[in-house]
Amino acid sequence: MLSSPSLKFVALGCTAFASALFLAGCDRQSGDKAQPSQTAATAVTPAGPVAGGIDRSHKGSALPDFQIKDPAGKELNLASLKGKPVLINLWATWCAPCVAELPQLDRIAADRPELKVLTVNQDTQKLESVAPFLKAHGVTRLEPWLNPDNSLTFQFGAETLPATILYDSAGREVWRTVGGRDWASADSAALLTEAK
Repeated sequence: MLSSPSLKFVALGCTAFASALFLAGCDRQSGDKAQPSQTAATAVTPAGPVAGGIDRSHKGSALPDFQIKDPAGKELNLASLKGKPVLINLWATWCAPCVAELPQLDRIAADRPELKVLTVNQDTQKLESVAPFLKAHGVTRLEPWLNPDNSLTFQFGAETLPATILYDSAGREVWRTVGGRDWASADSAALLTEAK
């Protein structure tokens, strides 16, 4: 029986195929009940979690007072990031769309110093391999923040990975998206400018 949030999260199945890395995400289900794919990765919706779409139904919600750690045990309180726009990305090493996004998020961190790009790994095992995993994938600017009990995923109600949430400098949510996204697209660049 799966009773804890972290055990439930272990049960996630990846529904994306290599040909659709930016059209789907990794969700908690598999088979016929898995997350449906989106026909356009850049679709924008007023509300609701559509793979690759933008969900504004939580707009104005405060940045959570939540602690995460790095592999060395250093803690970071998310609420302390107020004062600068923050892009929080929840990802896992086993999630193909998550891994595909990492180099693009790393590029955003380099090109947009006014924006804090915070990637938080949701793996429940082999946490010591997260930093080497990032390095092996050419990621040099993103820190290996960890959340092995997946409590941040549950905090955001994320049913699918990757899940990405943008906060403005006042610590208020602007939008969120689930599933893979082409962060190098002009559409994504325009969305990132919404946080001031």
